[in-house]
Amino acid sequence: MISNRKLPGICIITPCYQFERLDDVFELLDSIQTQTYKMINTIVVTERSLALRDRIKAYVEEKGYTNVQVLHNEGEWGSYSSRNAGIQRSEEEIIAFIDDDALLFPDWAEETARCYAEDSSIIGLTGPILPLWERDSMAWFPREFYWIFSCTYWDWSERTEVRNGYGTNLSFRREAFDSSGLYKTTLEASGVGKSDWQQAGAKETEFCIRVKQNTGKRIMYSPEVKVKHKVYKYRLSTGFILRRAYWEGRAKVILKRLYRSSDEAVLSTEYELLRRICFRLLPRAIGLLFSHPIVALRQLWVTLMTLSCVGIGYLAGALRG
Repeated sequence: MISNRKLPGICIITPCYQFERLDDVFELLDSIQTQTYKMINTIVVTERSLALRDRIKAYVEEKGYTNVQVLHNEGEWGSYSSRNAGIQRSEEEIIAFIDDDALLFPDWAEETARCYAEDSSIIGLTGPILPLWERDSMAWFPREFYWIFSCTYWDWSERTEVRNGYGTNLSFRREAFDSSGLYKTTLEASGVGKSDWQQAGAKETEFCIRVKQNTGKRIMYSPEVKVKHKVYKYRLSTGFILRRAYWEGRAKVILKRLYRSSDEAVLSTEYELLRRICFRLLPRAIGLLFSHPIVALRQLWVTLMTLSCVGIGYLAGALRG
């Protein structure tokens, strides 16, 4: 365990709105309490249901977790609105976001604090988001499309600068919000008042780009800052993949328009992933046709379906003007 002296306090913010995820929230809170680094406060932000807030509060009191607050979002619905409410209530130097269906590795907070303490040029930090499959038989899913359920496809073994992280495992210095404000709750006018599934995503990406431009500092990927993200069977359904891919395409058009004058190639991450799909995933899947034909056909189908829907979403966004 590392010394707490000169290391920053961490506030973990977790939005929650589904009763179906209560057990997930409880498991996350338990995993936070077992961290090797203890300078942590947690804010769970509920919405839509006061009964949900009260149930989580009761669990926190029952377990004696004195470093957990449970707030209710009285404003606009949505995960980013709830994150913003948590940011405004937080006091710590490091503000982290963990989804309610994720689990922290025991040294997650220790490694997070270490990264920030060792390098003042880091404004944001992310790390591996590893799938925790509902069933082992789901592991055929190609890594290149883990982003569909907010897991990382990166497999780097060293700290690497990245354009953005995912909200399942993402943190910032407070300076990021002081310099750049809060998350946008929608990226296009037609998304106002709609759920996260009815509008373009990429709000984390937009915020990360904005923060890097405003501070001149880096967002880093650290392979030691690890979480597991539960992947339930419905997330591999055709409908889920189609919706996620379509709105991903729409989001890329918006990012390109917002930052067209940026010195950074805004979609460089997507271009690199596309090359990886073409030159690693497709040859690998084709090579499996003889030894594991069902796995190969599944992977090829997901690739065709996802790329097609991303393209349709991109075209739809471009035609909006």
